[in-house]
Amino acid sequence: MSTNQLYAGYQSELVDFRLAFSRGGAYTAIVLVLLGVGLDYGQYPQQQFAFAVARVLVSLLIAAVVVVLYSAAGRRFAPWLTLTWLLLPQIMIAWMISQTEGVHSPYYVGLNLAIFASGIALPFGLWQNVVFGLLSYLLYVFACLLHPGGIEPLGTFIVNSLFLLFAAAASAVYTYFNERARFMLFRLKAEVAEKNAELEVINRKLVDIKGQMLQQEKMAAIGTLAAGLLHEVNNPVNFCLMAIEVAMEEPQAKESESLTECLVDAKQGMQRIQHIVSDLKTFAYRKPGAEVEGTPFMFEKALDSSIRLTAHELRGVKVTRELPADTLVLGDEAAIIGVLINLFSNAALAMRKAGTTAPAIHTTVRWSEGRLHVTVRDNGPGIAPEHLARVFEPFFTTREVGQGLGLGLSISYAVIERHGGQLFAESELGQWAAFSFDLPRAE
Repeated sequence: MSTNQLYAGYQSELVDFRLAFSRGGAYTAIVLVLLGVGLDYGQYPQQQFAFAVARVLVSLLIAAVVVVLYSAAGRRFAPWLTLTWLLLPQIMIAWMISQTEGVHSPYYVGLNLAIFASGIALPFGLWQNVVFGLLSYLLYVFACLLHPGGIEPLGTFIVNSLFLLFAAAASAVYTYFNERARFMLFRLKAEVAEKNAELEVINRKLVDIKGQMLQQEKMAAIGTLAAGLLHEVNNPVNFCLMAIEVAMEEPQAKESESLTECLVDAKQGMQRIQHIVSDLKTFAYRKPGAEVEGTPFMFEKALDSSIRLTAHELRGVKVTRELPADTLVLGDEAAIIGVLINLFSNAALAMRKAGTTAPAIHTTVRWSEGRLHVTVRDNGPGIAPEHLARVFEPFFTTREVGQGLGLGLSISYAVIERHGGQLFAESELGQWAAFSFDLPRAE
């Protein structure tokens, strides 16, 4: 944050701070002014009625200033209004001094208390405090001059004048350092808030990195598993298929309809195992960090192909796209088409299952830092937060039993990783879901 921005923010906060303190100080002043009736009764009972009227009048005027402080104009002119209600009791005290003992009047103490309060308790600016102190002193001088005895005895007048001026000077010093302390506190708060914001960004990045590393570890584990499966499962499955084929050619099998049916079921089961193992090859032969293998191709054409191949699933779905003029990328076009088919099929199925009104899929494509970033977003039911972190896990699926193995997104993740990119999901439950990935530019 720049110094100018920091100062502007401080001034904005200071306005609210001064406004709140001014209102609170005004209420306190009203109470103190009215409580002064006890002082009038103890010192000058003969003046009690006149002084009581003056106190009520000043309290009403201060209350009127408080009302203005709650308006838009009050916020704008808060310093001047604060100075106004502070001067009202000072004017009253000066009048009381002129009506009592002049230089010897005990009401002189009230002027000092108000000056100290303005510097210690109220969030005054330096110039405001200096002006208030000088005006308070001038009011004391006028009060003494209006008294029949004038400024006599002169020595007492000089001492009282010096005390008032000392109080004004001390109050100005307090104000100066209070102002600096408030600014330093605000700057500290701003720095803490800025650091907290930076920490939040870092924490979000760490969470993302942790998620990516966890996903890579899962994929690596599945790769190790798949490599073992390829060796351990393929051979016995092939033997079984050969044995089933031989058995199906036997006369006994051809003569028995039930036996033939059992052999066909067994063959389909073995073939299903073959398909699963074939899908797992994607994990077994991944090469993280290796250079992307493939040829240049136009992503736009791959997108067209995937939409055509899923046309029967996208019936009734509005499909839109936003592409740059150039979409030439490097990679395995067939594999990328497979990724897109998987994303479109999943989106269409989810929207159809949820009964989404006006289902739509929008594909956004843009270049950034030498890679083509692709986002496929639908307006379907979204993905539950507890499922979002697991969508790329092999064999994880929310479909009913028999409607999918849960390998589609896992294989797609591995395909994109093989292209040096990353496939990730975002969603707002009940609103939308989006899958994004990136591909390298063809040089």
